[in-house]
Amino acid sequence: MKERFRMALLKLNPMVVDVYRRWLEPRTIPNLKGDRDVEYSWIVANLPDGPGKALDFGCGSSWMGLAAARKGFGVTCIDLVDPRWFFQHPNVSFHRADLLRTELPPRDFDVIICCSTVEHVGLVGRFGVGEEHPDGDLDAMDHLRSLARPGGRVLLTIPVGRDRILAPHHRVYGDRRLPQLLKGWDILREEYWVKDATNRWRMADRGEALAVEPSVYIYSLGLFVLERSA
Repeated sequence: MKERFRMALLKLNPMVVDVYRRWLEPRTIPNLKGDRDVEYSWIVANLPDGPGKALDFGCGSSWMGLAAARKGFGVTCIDLVDPRWFFQHPNVSFHRADLLRTELPPRDFDVIICCSTVEHVGLVGRFGVGEEHPDGDLDAMDHLRSLARPGGRVLLTIPVGRDRILAPHHRVYGDRRLPQLLKGWDILREEYWVKDATNRWRMADRGEALAVEPSVYIYSLGLFVLERSA
């Protein structure tokens, strides 16, 4: 059965074959497995206590909105596609919306969660929705700044490494694009992770993380607590 499956995949395009190789061959081949463990734990560890209002931008099917609700926040979750949640909570609401087109109240949110989302804004094809916009990520961060209250925090996780646009999948932020993305924000806390020789995530310094040559399948992680600049 496994051999028939392998032969069927080989008839598909090279990208599918490469995905198969990287995910089913030995663990030592670098890949993104475990990235959400690092990102979600960062967000939970840095969520302040409520009460207040929180925005989960690009929530997907994650439970970050639920984590914020447990901290005492009223949570608005937005994404371009409907989430697949196995929970409901009276303080968590979902709206199917494009951040750059939705009319959210300005200066309304105490906390904004942006977990592995902004790098996709304006790259069309991966999710089958949205519009092409080369600087969609920069516009999204600027818009989030307008939604944050003075002193409001953003919990941001993004791919980092050498600057790349790996359309339609994601952008990777390096020495050039990363400062542009974070313009208008004060960095209160930052942390970087890379994959080691055994394909496990480990903490690294900024220079090492941004020196990684990225691809669709591997990059470093940049984790930030940002505060809206005055």
